[in-house]
Amino acid sequence: MAPGGKRGPRWGVLAGAGALVGLVGGGLFLAAGSRPDPALVAQELAREARVNVLRLCGDVQAWRDEHGQFLAAGPVPAQVPRGGEAVAFVPDENLGKIGFAPGERVRCQYEVRVHESPLGEAEVTCFARGDLDGDGQVSVYSVTLDANGMTSEVKAEREGE
Repeated sequence: MAPGGKRGPRWGVLAGAGALVGLVGGGLFLAAGSRPDPALVAQELAREARVNVLRLCGDVQAWRDEHGQFLAAGPVPAQVPRGGEAVAFVPDENLGKIGFAPGERVRCQYEVRVHESPLGEAEVTCFARGDLDGDGQVSVYSVTLDANGMTSEVKAEREGE
């Protein structure tokens, strides 16, 4: 962590097709003028979705621990980003309340849905949705958080889309 408890830039590096690709503070950059290997970029973006959907459910649970209830939020941004392109992240009121801050720019849409479990208890599903390859098919990553604070593993549908 950076001084003051803030997160510093995240660094990740991918090499492919003779190019150097990196992820800095949520922004993808390309060095050497070549195109990155699409499979490697898709892996990095899918990892970002998995990390952020877990972070989102953690923030939801922290809010519940402090305030005694789950809070529905999103979807933000309103449209699912396409083609792996990063768009501005401006949280809605409830995402702001729970403190979800994935960065200034995101490649996924984030949402928290509160619903009733089969046992009649409140339960939450956190979603990250993205169209990583720009073909109109949306990848959906989800984590369920139950009334006891237990989270499921990340479920991925159409990963890499």
